[in-house]
Amino acid sequence: MHPLLPHLGQAAGHPALVTPTATLGFPELERAALAHAGRLAADGLRPGDRVAIWATPDAATVAAIVGQVLAGVATVPLNPAIGAKELPHVLADAAPRLVLAADPAAFRERTPQVRGISFDGPPAAPAAPAPEDPVLVLYTSGTTGPPKGAVITHGNAAFDLDALAGAWGWTAADVLVHALPLFHVHGLILGVLGSLRVGGSLELLPRFTPEAVCDAFARRGTLLFAVPTMYHRLAEHAEASPADARALGRARLLVSGSAALPVRENDRLFKLFGQRVVERYGLTEALIITAARHDGPRTPGTVGPPLPGLDLRLVDEQGRRLARDPELLGEVIVRGPTVFSGYLNRPDATAQAIDAGGFFHTGDIASLTATGELRIVGRKATDLIKTAGYKVGAGEVEAALLEHPEVREAAVIGVPDEDLGERIVAFVVPYPGAAPAPQALIDHVAGALAPYKRPRAVRIVEALPRNAMGKVMKKQLGEMA
Repeated sequence: MHPLLPHLGQAAGHPALVTPTATLGFPELERAALAHAGRLAADGLRPGDRVAIWATPDAATVAAIVGQVLAGVATVPLNPAIGAKELPHVLADAAPRLVLAADPAAFRERTPQVRGISFDGPPAAPAAPAPEDPVLVLYTSGTTGPPKGAVITHGNAAFDLDALAGAWGWTAADVLVHALPLFHVHGLILGVLGSLRVGGSLELLPRFTPEAVCDAFARRGTLLFAVPTMYHRLAEHAEASPADARALGRARLLVSGSAALPVRENDRLFKLFGQRVVERYGLTEALIITAARHDGPRTPGTVGPPLPGLDLRLVDEQGRRLARDPELLGEVIVRGPTVFSGYLNRPDATAQAIDAGGFFHTGDIASLTATGELRIVGRKATDLIKTAGYKVGAGEVEAALLEHPEVREAAVIGVPDEDLGERIVAFVVPYPGAAPAPQALIDHVAGALAPYKRPRAVRIVEALPRNAMGKVMKKQLGEMA
Protein backbone atom coordinates (compact mmCIF):
# COMPACT_ATOMS: atom_id res chain seq x y z
CA MET A 1 0.00 0.00 0.00
CA HIS A 2 1.54 3.29 -1.09
CA PRO A 3 1.48 5.99 1.63
CA LEU A 4 0.09 8.67 -0.71
CA LEU A 5 -2.08 6.53 -3.00
CA PRO A 6 -3.34 3.64 -0.86
CA HIS A 7 -6.20 2.59 -3.19
CA LEU A 8 -4.09 1.76 -6.24
CA GLY A 9 -4.44 -1.87 -7.24
CA GLN A 10 -7.71 -2.39 -5.40
CA ALA A 11 -10.85 -3.53 -7.20
CA ALA A 12 -13.08 -0.64 -6.19
CA GLY A 13 -16.10 -1.49 -8.31
CA HIS A 14 -15.80 1.80 -10.15
CA PRO A 15 -13.18 3.31 -12.47
CA ALA A 16 -10.28 5.32 -11.13
CA LEU A 17 -9.99 7.45 -14.27
CA VAL A 18 -12.34 8.17 -17.16
CA THR A 19 -11.42 10.24 -20.22
CA PRO A 20 -13.16 10.47 -23.61
CA THR A 21 -10.76 7.83 -24.95
CA ALA A 22 -9.90 5.62 -21.96
CA THR A 23 -11.35 4.10 -18.79
CA LEU A 24 -8.92 2.72 -16.20
CA GLY A 25 -9.78 0.88 -13.00
CA PHE A 26 -7.46 1.13 -10.00
CA PRO A 27 -5.66 -2.15 -10.89
CA GLU A 28 -5.21 -1.07 -14.54
CA LEU A 29 -3.93 2.36 -13.49
CA GLU A 30 -1.49 0.76 -11.06
CA ARG A 31 -0.17 -1.63 -13.73
CA ALA A 32 0.42 1.22 -16.18
CA ALA A 33 2.03 3.36 -13.47
CA LEU A 34 4.37 0.58 -12.32
CA ALA A 35 5.36 -0.14 -15.93
CA HIS A 36 6.23 3.52 -16.37
CA ALA A 37 8.17 3.47 -13.10
CA GLY A 38 10.02 0.40 -14.35
CA ARG A 39 10.97 2.17 -17.55
CA LEU A 40 12.33 5.09 -15.51
CA ALA A 41 14.38 2.72 -13.37
CA ALA A 42 15.73 1.00 -16.49
CA ASP A 43 16.79 4.43 -17.75
CA GLY A 44 18.78 4.95 -14.56
CA LEU A 45 16.45 7.26 -12.66
CA ARG A 46 16.36 6.92 -8.91
CA PRO A 47 14.18 8.29 -6.11
CA GLY A 48 14.77 12.01 -5.69
CA ASP A 49 15.51 12.61 -9.37
CA ARG A 50 13.28 15.04 -11.27
CA VAL A 51 11.25 14.39 -14.41
CA ALA A 52 9.49 17.16 -16.33
CA ILE A 53 6.25 16.31 -18.08
CA TRP A 54 4.10 18.34 -20.43
CA ALA A 55 0.87 18.42 -18.43
CA THR A 56 -1.75 17.60 -21.03
CA PRO A 57 -5.16 16.37 -19.82
CA ASP A 58 -5.10 12.73 -20.91
CA ALA A 59 -4.90 9.25 -19.42
CA ALA A 60 -1.25 8.69 -20.39
CA THR A 61 -0.11 11.84 -18.59
CA VAL A 62 -2.05 10.95 -15.43
CA ALA A 63 -0.69 7.39 -15.44
CA ALA A 64 2.85 8.69 -15.92
CA ILE A 65 2.55 11.15 -13.04
CA VAL A 66 1.20 8.36 -10.83
CA GLY A 67 4.10 6.17 -11.92
CA GLN A 68 6.55 8.89 -10.95
CA VAL A 69 4.88 9.15 -7.53
CA LEU A 70 5.34 5.39 -7.10
CA ALA A 71 8.95 5.59 -8.29
CA GLY A 72 9.79 8.32 -5.79
CA VAL A 73 10.64 10.67 -8.66
CA ALA A 74 9.67 14.32 -8.32
CA THR A 75 7.45 15.53 -11.15
CA VAL A 76 7.91 18.97 -12.69
CA PRO A 77 4.66 19.64 -14.59
CA LEU A 78 5.02 21.96 -17.57
CA ASN A 79 2.19 24.25 -18.61
CA PRO A 80 1.51 23.49 -22.30
CA ALA A 81 1.08 27.24 -22.81
CA ILE A 82 4.24 28.27 -20.93
CA GLY A 83 5.94 31.36 -22.34
CA ALA A 84 9.03 31.24 -24.49
CA LYS A 85 11.05 33.12 -21.85
CA GLU A 86 9.86 31.07 -18.88
CA LEU A 87 10.42 27.59 -20.32
CA PRO A 88 14.25 27.77 -20.58
CA HIS A 89 14.42 29.15 -17.04
CA VAL A 90 12.24 26.36 -15.62
CA LEU A 91 14.18 23.62 -17.39
CA ALA A 92 17.54 25.08 -16.38
CA ASP A 93 16.45 25.55 -12.78
CA ALA A 94 14.74 22.16 -12.35
CA ALA A 95 17.42 20.29 -14.34
CA PRO A 96 15.13 17.29 -14.99
CA ARG A 97 16.71 13.99 -16.00
CA LEU A 98 13.95 13.54 -18.59
CA VAL A 99 11.31 15.59 -20.35
CA LEU A 100 8.21 13.56 -21.25
CA ALA A 101 4.97 14.09 -23.14
CA ALA A 102 2.00 11.97 -24.17
CA ASP A 103 2.42 13.45 -27.66
CA PRO A 104 6.10 14.38 -27.95
CA ALA A 105 5.73 15.66 -31.51
CA ALA A 106 3.56 18.50 -30.23
CA PHE A 107 6.38 19.77 -28.00
CA ARG A 108 9.55 18.81 -29.87
CA GLU A 109 10.08 22.28 -31.30
CA ARG A 110 10.15 23.77 -27.78
CA THR A 111 11.91 20.85 -26.06
CA PRO A 112 13.97 18.87 -28.59
CA GLN A 113 14.94 16.40 -25.85
CA VAL A 114 11.31 15.42 -25.18
CA ARG A 115 10.50 11.73 -25.14
CA GLY A 116 7.18 9.92 -25.35
CA ILE A 117 5.65 8.47 -22.20
CA SER A 118 6.31 4.74 -22.14
CA PHE A 119 4.56 1.90 -20.36
CA ASP A 120 6.78 -0.89 -21.67
CA GLY A 121 9.09 -1.20 -18.70
CA PRO A 122 9.21 -4.18 -16.33
CA PRO A 123 6.84 -3.50 -13.42
CA ALA A 124 8.79 -1.77 -10.67
CA ALA A 125 8.39 -2.23 -6.96
CA PRO A 126 6.99 1.01 -5.53
CA ALA A 127 9.42 3.17 -3.58
CA ALA A 128 8.73 3.86 0.08
CA PRO A 129 8.98 7.64 0.28
CA ALA A 130 9.39 9.44 3.57
CA PRO A 131 7.01 12.32 4.31
CA GLU A 132 9.79 14.84 3.65
CA ASP A 133 10.66 13.44 0.22
CA PRO A 134 9.68 15.62 -2.78
CA VAL A 135 6.74 14.59 -4.92
CA LEU A 136 6.29 17.71 -7.08
CA VAL A 137 8.16 20.85 -8.03
CA LEU A 138 5.55 23.47 -8.92
CA TYR A 139 6.73 26.72 -10.46
CA THR A 140 5.20 29.98 -9.31
CA SER A 141 3.78 32.50 -11.75
CA GLY A 142 6.86 34.69 -11.60
CA THR A 143 5.02 37.95 -11.00
CA THR A 144 7.89 39.32 -8.87
CA GLY A 145 10.80 37.82 -10.82
CA PRO A 146 11.73 34.56 -12.53
CA PRO A 147 9.45 31.66 -11.53
CA LYS A 148 10.57 29.76 -8.45
CA GLY A 149 10.16 26.02 -8.00
CA ALA A 150 8.20 25.21 -4.85
CA VAL A 151 9.16 21.75 -3.59
CA ILE A 152 6.05 19.90 -2.40
CA THR A 153 6.60 16.79 -0.31
CA HIS A 154 4.64 13.57 0.04
CA GLY A 155 3.76 14.63 3.58
CA ASN A 156 2.49 18.04 2.42
CA ALA A 157 0.13 16.47 -0.09
CA ALA A 158 -1.11 13.66 2.14
CA PHE A 159 -1.93 15.93 5.08
CA ASP A 160 -3.70 18.51 2.95
CA LEU A 161 -5.79 16.00 1.04
CA ASP A 162 -6.87 14.22 4.22
CA ALA A 163 -7.88 17.53 5.80
CA LEU A 164 -9.90 18.47 2.72
CA ALA A 165 -11.53 15.04 2.54
CA GLY A 166 -12.76 15.65 6.09
CA ALA A 167 -13.92 19.18 5.35
CA TRP A 168 -15.81 18.19 2.21
CA GLY A 169 -16.99 14.71 3.16
CA TRP A 170 -15.00 13.48 0.16
CA THR A 171 -15.09 9.68 -0.13
CA ALA A 172 -14.67 6.82 -2.56
CA ALA A 173 -18.33 7.25 -3.51
CA ASP A 174 -17.59 10.59 -5.20
CA VAL A 175 -17.12 11.18 -8.91
CA LEU A 176 -15.01 14.29 -9.48
CA VAL A 177 -15.67 16.10 -12.74
CA HIS A 178 -12.33 17.67 -13.61
CA ALA A 179 -11.59 20.28 -16.30
CA LEU A 180 -8.73 22.17 -14.65
CA PRO A 181 -5.13 22.34 -15.94
CA LEU A 182 -2.76 19.75 -14.49
CA PHE A 183 0.23 21.97 -13.74
CA HIS A 184 -0.80 23.52 -10.41
CA VAL A 185 -2.15 22.68 -6.96
CA HIS A 186 -5.86 22.90 -7.82
CA GLY A 187 -5.77 20.66 -10.86
CA LEU A 188 -2.95 18.24 -10.07
CA ILE A 189 -2.84 17.78 -6.29
CA LEU A 190 -6.52 18.30 -5.47
CA GLY A 191 -7.99 17.02 -8.71
CA VAL A 192 -5.80 14.05 -9.64
CA LEU A 193 -3.99 12.98 -6.49
CA GLY A 194 -6.94 13.88 -4.26
CA SER A 195 -9.42 11.74 -6.14
CA LEU A 196 -7.01 8.81 -6.23
CA ARG A 197 -6.15 9.18 -2.53
CA VAL A 198 -9.77 8.93 -1.39
CA GLY A 199 -10.42 6.09 -3.83
CA GLY A 200 -13.03 7.98 -5.83
CA SER A 201 -13.55 8.23 -9.56
CA LEU A 202 -12.04 10.98 -11.70
CA GLU A 203 -13.75 12.06 -14.91
CA LEU A 204 -11.10 14.08 -16.73
CA LEU A 205 -12.33 16.43 -19.46
CA PRO A 206 -9.82 17.43 -22.15
CA ARG A 207 -11.02 21.03 -21.93
CA PHE A 208 -13.66 23.01 -20.10
CA THR A 209 -17.00 23.63 -21.74
CA PRO A 210 -20.26 24.11 -19.85
CA GLU A 211 -21.89 21.45 -22.02
CA ALA A 212 -19.24 18.83 -21.22
CA VAL A 213 -19.41 19.53 -17.48
CA CYS A 214 -23.21 19.30 -17.44
CA ASP A 215 -23.13 16.09 -19.47
CA ALA A 216 -20.75 14.56 -16.92
CA PHE A 217 -23.10 15.46 -14.07
CA ALA A 218 -26.09 14.13 -15.98
CA ARG A 219 -24.24 10.77 -16.13
CA ARG A 220 -22.75 10.36 -12.66
CA GLY A 221 -20.78 13.37 -11.42
CA THR A 222 -21.04 14.33 -7.74
CA LEU A 223 -18.22 16.82 -7.18
CA LEU A 224 -16.85 19.77 -9.17
CA PHE A 225 -13.65 21.76 -8.68
CA ALA A 226 -13.64 24.95 -10.76
CA VAL A 227 -12.52 28.58 -10.81
CA PRO A 228 -14.85 31.61 -10.83
CA THR A 229 -14.57 32.13 -14.58
CA MET A 230 -15.84 28.58 -15.11
CA TYR A 231 -18.74 29.11 -12.71
CA HIS A 232 -19.69 32.31 -14.51
CA ARG A 233 -19.87 30.44 -17.81
CA LEU A 234 -21.76 27.57 -16.21
CA ALA A 235 -24.31 30.04 -14.83
CA GLU A 236 -24.83 31.66 -18.22
CA HIS A 237 -25.25 28.24 -19.81
CA ALA A 238 -27.60 26.94 -17.11
CA GLU A 239 -29.84 29.99 -17.41
CA ALA A 240 -30.38 29.09 -21.06
CA SER A 241 -30.66 25.33 -20.43
CA PRO A 242 -32.96 24.28 -17.56
CA ALA A 243 -32.11 20.60 -18.09
CA ASP A 244 -28.41 21.28 -17.55
CA ALA A 245 -29.23 23.46 -14.53
CA ARG A 246 -31.04 20.47 -13.04
CA ALA A 247 -28.07 18.20 -13.80
CA LEU A 248 -25.66 20.49 -11.94
CA GLY A 249 -28.21 20.91 -9.18
CA ARG A 250 -27.76 17.21 -8.41
CA ALA A 251 -24.10 17.76 -7.50
CA ARG A 252 -23.20 16.82 -3.95
CA LEU A 253 -20.68 19.65 -3.71
CA LEU A 254 -19.48 22.54 -5.89
CA VAL A 255 -16.05 23.92 -4.94
CA SER A 256 -14.50 27.17 -6.16
CA GLY A 257 -10.94 28.37 -5.74
CA SER A 258 -7.84 30.04 -7.24
CA ALA A 259 -9.59 33.43 -7.19
CA ALA A 260 -12.38 35.10 -5.26
CA LEU A 261 -15.94 34.19 -6.26
CA PRO A 262 -17.96 37.43 -6.29
CA VAL A 263 -20.87 37.46 -3.85
CA ARG A 264 -23.27 38.31 -6.67
CA GLU A 265 -22.08 35.28 -8.64
CA ASN A 266 -22.45 33.09 -5.56
CA ASP A 267 -26.05 34.27 -5.17
CA ARG A 268 -26.70 33.63 -8.85
CA LEU A 269 -25.37 30.07 -8.59
CA PHE A 270 -27.43 29.44 -5.47
CA LYS A 271 -30.61 30.39 -7.30
CA LEU A 272 -29.68 28.14 -10.21
CA PHE A 273 -28.42 25.06 -8.40
CA GLY A 274 -30.04 25.24 -4.96
CA GLN A 275 -26.78 25.16 -3.02
CA ARG A 276 -24.00 27.51 -2.04
CA VAL A 277 -20.65 27.00 -3.70
CA VAL A 278 -17.96 26.03 -1.19
CA GLU A 279 -14.93 28.30 -1.35
CA ARG A 280 -11.38 27.56 -0.30
CA TYR A 281 -8.04 29.38 -0.29
CA GLY A 282 -4.50 28.26 -0.87
CA LEU A 283 -1.14 28.94 -2.48
CA THR A 284 1.44 26.93 -4.35
CA GLU A 285 3.79 27.03 -1.36
CA ALA A 286 1.25 26.06 1.31
CA LEU A 287 -1.41 24.14 -0.65
CA ILE A 288 -4.99 24.65 0.58
CA ILE A 289 -5.09 26.23 4.02
CA THR A 290 -8.73 27.27 4.52
CA ALA A 291 -11.99 25.75 3.29
CA ALA A 292 -15.68 26.06 3.98
CA ARG A 293 -17.02 22.72 5.21
CA HIS A 294 -19.72 20.70 3.49
CA ASP A 295 -21.63 20.61 6.79
CA GLY A 296 -20.80 24.10 8.00
CA PRO A 297 -21.52 27.71 7.09
CA ARG A 298 -20.92 28.79 3.50
CA THR A 299 -20.68 32.55 3.84
CA PRO A 300 -20.44 34.33 0.47
CA GLY A 301 -17.30 36.43 0.22
CA THR A 302 -15.30 34.22 2.61
CA VAL A 303 -13.07 31.20 2.02
CA GLY A 304 -13.86 29.31 5.20
CA PRO A 305 -11.87 28.71 8.38
CA PRO A 306 -8.32 27.32 8.61
CA LEU A 307 -8.02 23.57 8.13
CA PRO A 308 -7.49 21.59 11.34
CA GLY A 309 -3.83 21.23 12.25
CA LEU A 310 -2.72 24.53 10.72
CA ASP A 311 -1.74 27.64 12.65
CA LEU A 312 -3.06 30.58 10.61
CA ARG A 313 -2.68 34.18 11.76
CA LEU A 314 -3.09 37.73 10.51
CA VAL A 315 -0.23 40.11 11.27
CA ASP A 316 0.30 43.82 10.80
CA GLU A 317 3.26 45.46 9.06
CA GLN A 318 5.35 45.07 12.21
CA GLY A 319 4.58 41.35 12.42
CA ARG A 320 2.24 41.70 15.40
CA ARG A 321 -0.69 39.29 15.56
CA LEU A 322 -4.07 40.90 14.93
CA ALA A 323 -7.23 40.14 16.84
CA ARG A 324 -10.23 38.55 15.12
CA ASP A 325 -12.00 41.63 13.82
CA PRO A 326 -13.63 41.97 10.39
CA GLU A 327 -12.43 45.58 10.19
CA LEU A 328 -8.76 44.73 10.72
CA LEU A 329 -6.69 43.88 7.64
CA GLY A 330 -3.46 41.96 7.94
CA GLU A 331 -1.13 39.63 6.07
CA VAL A 332 -1.97 35.93 6.20
CA ILE A 333 0.80 33.78 7.62
CA VAL A 334 0.55 30.03 8.16
CA ARG A 335 2.53 27.26 9.83
CA GLY A 336 1.90 23.54 9.63
CA PRO A 337 2.28 20.31 7.66
CA THR A 338 1.10 21.77 4.33
CA VAL A 339 3.91 24.34 4.09
CA PHE A 340 6.41 23.43 1.38
CA SER A 341 9.99 22.46 2.11
CA GLY A 342 11.41 25.43 0.21
CA TYR A 343 12.22 26.85 -3.20
CA LEU A 344 14.45 24.69 -5.37
CA ASN A 345 18.00 26.14 -5.55
CA ARG A 346 16.83 29.29 -3.73
CA PRO A 347 17.66 29.16 0.00
CA ASP A 348 17.65 32.96 -0.01
CA ALA A 349 14.06 33.14 -1.25
CA THR A 350 13.03 30.37 1.16
CA ALA A 351 14.48 32.32 4.09
CA GLN A 352 12.54 35.40 3.02
CA ALA A 353 9.27 33.48 2.76
CA ILE A 354 9.47 31.34 5.92
CA ASP A 355 10.35 33.14 9.13
CA ALA A 356 12.30 31.83 12.12
CA GLY A 357 9.08 30.59 13.72
CA GLY A 358 8.25 28.42 10.71
CA PHE A 359 5.46 30.67 9.40
CA PHE A 360 5.10 31.06 5.65
CA HIS A 361 4.27 34.66 4.73
CA THR A 362 1.68 34.47 1.97
CA GLY A 363 1.68 38.11 0.88
CA ASP A 364 -2.14 38.02 0.90
CA ILE A 365 -4.18 40.55 2.86
CA ALA A 366 -7.33 39.42 4.65
CA SER A 367 -9.61 39.86 7.63
CA LEU A 368 -11.18 37.28 9.93
CA THR A 369 -14.90 37.30 10.55
CA ALA A 370 -16.39 36.92 14.01
CA THR A 371 -16.96 33.22 13.24
CA GLY A 372 -13.35 32.64 12.17
CA GLU A 373 -13.82 32.61 8.41
CA LEU A 374 -11.15 34.24 6.26
CA ARG A 375 -12.07 37.07 3.90
CA ILE A 376 -9.33 37.76 1.31
CA VAL A 377 -9.06 41.32 0.05
CA GLY A 378 -6.00 40.96 -2.18
CA ARG A 379 -2.23 40.81 -2.42
CA LYS A 380 -0.03 42.81 -0.11
CA ALA A 381 2.05 44.05 -3.05
CA THR A 382 -0.84 45.13 -5.29
CA ASP A 383 -4.12 45.08 -3.37
CA LEU A 384 -3.42 46.87 -0.10
CA ILE A 385 -3.95 50.46 -1.11
CA LYS A 386 -2.80 53.22 1.23
CA THR A 387 -4.84 56.30 0.39
CA ALA A 388 -5.28 59.51 2.37
CA GLY A 389 -3.94 57.82 5.50
CA TYR A 390 -6.31 54.84 5.24
CA LYS A 391 -5.70 51.22 4.30
CA VAL A 392 -8.14 49.89 1.70
CA GLY A 393 -8.35 46.34 0.36
CA ALA A 394 -8.84 46.29 -3.40
CA GLY A 395 -11.05 43.23 -3.03
CA GLU A 396 -13.71 45.02 -1.00
CA VAL A 397 -13.94 47.83 -3.60
CA GLU A 398 -14.19 45.23 -6.37
CA ALA A 399 -16.96 43.43 -4.48
CA ALA A 400 -18.90 46.69 -4.15
CA LEU A 401 -18.54 47.42 -7.86
CA LEU A 402 -19.79 43.95 -8.73
CA GLU A 403 -22.99 44.67 -6.84
CA HIS A 404 -23.85 47.28 -9.47
CA PRO A 405 -26.28 45.76 -12.00
CA GLU A 406 -24.35 47.00 -15.03
CA VAL A 407 -20.92 45.69 -13.94
CA ARG A 408 -19.85 42.28 -15.20
CA GLU A 409 -16.20 42.33 -14.04
CA ALA A 410 -14.10 44.72 -12.00
CA ALA A 411 -10.49 45.10 -10.93
CA VAL A 412 -9.09 47.77 -8.62
CA ILE A 413 -5.53 48.97 -8.16
CA GLY A 414 -3.68 51.79 -6.42
CA VAL A 415 -1.55 54.17 -8.45
CA PRO A 416 0.91 56.74 -7.06
CA ASP A 417 -0.61 60.11 -6.18
CA GLU A 418 1.26 63.12 -4.80
CA ASP A 419 -1.65 64.20 -2.61
CA LEU A 420 -3.24 60.92 -1.51
CA GLY A 421 -0.20 58.65 -1.53
CA GLU A 422 -2.12 56.23 -3.71
CA ARG A 423 -5.20 56.85 -5.81
CA ILE A 424 -7.82 54.12 -6.19
CA VAL A 425 -8.46 53.34 -9.85
CA ALA A 426 -11.08 50.85 -11.05
CA PHE A 427 -11.23 48.97 -14.35
CA VAL A 428 -14.74 47.84 -15.20
CA VAL A 429 -16.12 45.48 -17.84
CA PRO A 430 -19.85 46.22 -18.28
CA TYR A 431 -22.51 43.72 -19.27
CA PRO A 432 -23.27 43.63 -23.02
CA GLY A 433 -25.44 46.57 -23.93
CA ALA A 434 -24.75 48.40 -20.66
CA ALA A 435 -22.94 51.73 -20.51
CA PRO A 436 -22.46 52.68 -16.86
CA ALA A 437 -21.27 56.22 -16.21
CA PRO A 438 -17.95 56.29 -14.32
CA GLN A 439 -19.25 58.86 -11.84
CA ALA A 440 -22.31 56.70 -11.13
CA LEU A 441 -20.00 53.80 -10.28
CA ILE A 442 -17.88 56.01 -8.04
CA ASP A 443 -21.00 57.18 -6.22
CA HIS A 444 -22.23 53.58 -5.94
CA VAL A 445 -19.05 52.55 -4.09
CA ALA A 446 -19.10 55.65 -1.90
CA GLY A 447 -22.64 54.75 -0.86
CA ALA A 448 -21.87 51.07 -0.23
CA LEU A 449 -18.56 51.58 1.60
CA ALA A 450 -16.89 54.42 3.43
CA PRO A 451 -16.44 57.40 1.08
CA TYR A 452 -12.63 57.23 1.28
CA LYS A 453 -12.82 53.76 -0.32
CA ARG A 454 -14.39 55.07 -3.53
CA PRO A 455 -12.39 54.95 -6.77
CA ARG A 456 -11.03 58.31 -7.86
CA ALA A 457 -11.22 57.13 -11.47
CA VAL A 458 -13.12 54.43 -13.33
CA ARG A 459 -12.01 53.12 -16.70
CA ILE A 460 -14.46 51.17 -18.84
CA VAL A 461 -12.67 48.35 -20.71
CA GLU A 462 -13.74 45.47 -22.95
CA ALA A 463 -11.81 42.83 -21.00
CA LEU A 464 -9.41 42.40 -18.08
CA PRO A 465 -5.98 40.84 -18.69
CA ARG A 466 -5.92 37.37 -17.13
CA ASN A 467 -3.42 34.52 -16.79
CA ALA A 468 -4.06 30.84 -17.53
CA MET A 469 -5.88 30.38 -14.21
CA GLY A 470 -8.19 33.30 -14.82
CA LYS A 471 -6.50 35.61 -12.32
CA VAL A 472 -6.37 39.28 -13.25
CA MET A 473 -2.85 40.47 -14.03
CA LYS A 474 -2.79 43.73 -12.12
CA LYS A 475 0.72 44.58 -13.19
CA GLN A 476 -0.63 45.10 -16.69
CA LEU A 477 -3.45 47.25 -15.31
CA GLY A 478 -0.85 49.38 -13.52
CA GLU A 479 0.96 49.90 -16.80
CA MET A 480 -2.34 50.89 -18.43
CA ALA A 481 -3.03 53.36 -15.66
